[in-house]
Amino acid sequence: MEREQTFVMIKPDGVERGLVGEVLRRFEERGLELRALKFMEVSRALAEEHYGVHADKPFYPALIEYITSGPAVASVWEGPNAVEAVRATMGATNPAEAAPGTIRGDYCLHIDRNLVHGSDAPETAEREIALFFSDENR
Repeated sequence: MEREQTFVMIKPDGVERGLVGEVLRRFEERGLELRALKFMEVSRALAEEHYGVHADKPFYPALIEYITSGPAVASVWEGPNAVEAVRATMGATNPAEAAPGTIRGDYCLHIDRNLVHGSDAPETAEREIALFFSDENR
């Protein structure tokens, strides 16, 4: 099996609710290996670059406000099919559709406070890892 890396961010609501350890535990128990981790404030510029693909969507301003509203935890995970494994562990983006036993299914109620972000493809993961773990964003 080919190993890959993926990016995960525990959003401000996850940090505020004290769920950082639980989220990290779920990925570790899944068998993924933690490769990088940092507690950070996401700047407006970093948020706009990260979520730039959504700039034309009506929810974009609220998304930027939310992700910059408090500290977040950025991380890199590695393992076989890491992108797919992380996304399955997180559950559907809309918590109302997330299965019980997933992070969002167990801990979230609203799509605008869905606790965690994970890369949606290996190419996206590469871009997001470089973005959040670049020298200028340390």
